[in-house]
Amino acid sequence: MAQRKRLSNAQTSSQAKRRSGPEEEEEEEEEEEEEEEVAFSLPSSSQVLRGLDNISSAQLEQKTAEVVQYFLVKDQKKLPIRRADVVKHVLKEYRNIYPEVMKRVASTFDQVFGLKLVEIEQKSHLYILINNLEPPDQDPPLSETNQKTGLLFVILGLIFMKGGVVREAVIWSTLKKLGVDPGLKHQQFGDVRKLLTDEFVRQRYLQSVRVPHTDPPELDFSWGQRSELEVSKPRVLSLMGELHQQDPQTWTQQYRQAHSSSSSSSQR
Repeated sequence: MAQRKRLSNAQTSSQAKRRSGPEEEEEEEEEEEEEEEVAFSLPSSSQVLRGLDNISSAQLEQKTAEVVQYFLVKDQKKLPIRRADVVKHVLKEYRNIYPEVMKRVASTFDQVFGLKLVEIEQKSHLYILINNLEPPDQDPPLSETNQKTGLLFVILGLIFMKGGVVREAVIWSTLKKLGVDPGLKHQQFGDVRKLLTDEFVRQRYLQSVRVPHTDPPELDFSWGQRSELEVSKPRVLSLMGELHQQDPQTWTQQYRQAHSSSSSSSQR
């Protein structure tokens, strides 16, 4: 009886998996990733020392180089990189030396590439590489050079000028005035709506929050973690001045905020 019950449960589980669609599979993958992250906890200092005793300096340099390469490849899409993925796909059996490898990786990015490795979420252990993201100085914001960067700066500038949070409809209204319609596929940007609500959000340039009690659903946008770390507010304000043909200092509140945040960042 018990054996038949176990077989029935197994068949039910198998049938459920066959019926599951892409969304259910994605949820299962996310659960597996969370389990992997929980399973890997940072090794103690004694474990790190034992791990280093069992690896040559050449092997340590090789693993450091592999992690650096992994970050550079993943960073091409500007998506955060999970600690669990670094351990699973690169370090593998050398996971006990993770802290030492990451210390060397951070130093390599700083000294060789001029990049900074930042853990943006300690709970989920997400990393990004940041640098001084700047729009082109001589080209208009929506030129064919750095098209997405120019569009991103226009959106960040609008959010900054509006006090830090902007409704999605306001962004579309502004972009339409610049010839970018969310309902049409753009020659340079492609699907602009997907670029704003998906790509820039996943890259952590923007943060979106569902506005309660809205039907159809509406979103509020603010600067994401990557923008707060990479983007110069004085440069954004200067770009807004160019767009509106206005001296940035005439926006007294924004000018004060941009330059106070700039001075505090330089002090850090």
